[in-house]
Amino acid sequence: MSAAAEILVPGKAGEAEALVLTAPISFWGGVDPKTGRIADVRHPQHGETISGRVLFLPGTIGSSSASAVLMELVHNGRAPAALVLHEPDAILLLGLIVAREMGWETPMAVRLGRDLFEAYRGRTVEVAGDGALTVAA
Repeated sequence: MSAAAEILVPGKAGEAEALVLTAPISFWGGVDPKTGRIADVRHPQHGETISGRVLFLPGTIGSSSASAVLMELVHNGRAPAALVLHEPDAILLLGLIVAREMGWETPMAVRLGRDLFEAYRGRTVEVAGDGALTVAA
């Protein structure tokens, strides 16, 4: 399985196990920036770790502090290996942009149709520098 995704924020290419979220998430209060765990007890993937995984986001629940949480995840070495969004979220992606401006290595963020997310569930996914997503052999 391979798909071309649109690069939203350039960053480090990555390969890791996919975590396909089944519901939108709020990063502020929903993700622990120290551990990378989903902290929102109401979220279907509560307790899962987003750190070091290719994170497929069907949507985000807005908070202007989402960018700060993502930036903290990057700074703490707990960021996802890559972010795959159905729709761009300017507030969330600002966290990657600021982290990159701080000189920190950041994961890549790409846009991919939500209808393609399920094909990657539980599989090891490579996100290449050109935005291509491939299931690793």
